[in-house]
Amino acid sequence: MLKGVNPLLNADVLQVLRAMGHGDDLIIADTNFPSESVAKATAHGKLLRIDRGAADVIAAVLSVYPLDTFVDDAAARMEIVGDPDTIPPVQQEAQAAIDRANGEPWPMISIERYAFYERAKQAYAVIQTHERRFYGCFAFRKGVIPPDAD
Repeated sequence: MLKGVNPLLNADVLQVLRAMGHGDDLIIADTNFPSESVAKATAHGKLLRIDRGAADVIAAVLSVYPLDTFVDDAAARMEIVGDPDTIPPVQQEAQAAIDRANGEPWPMISIERYAFYERAKQAYAVIQTHERRFYGCFAFRKGVIPPDAD
């Protein structure tokens, strides 16, 4: 246990989040996502797991992980097939966690299902959650932490 670090963030996840650089993608996926096979294609090459719902995992990750402020796609969600404008409850909860972590609204972009799979294969790492609701899949591009003011 570490003081000030969300206890959902296990040692493997913390190591990967620390190793990632500006512009690297992190995928947070539901239980139905092909996480194992996609993770093998990522820079990390191994699947990470946090056995909680997607919104809880997102909140934990974003407590230490800055989003990229230089791009419009720093937070993304998988679109519902045939209904891309609908935002299901799991994605609404994720959006609320993103907004809380950033202290202001930070709208996610939507990505078509197969385009999401391709983005995921280019990611640094994949964290599989125990989220069972459909479309609980998200991508987060890492930003930077500015230097302390002098």
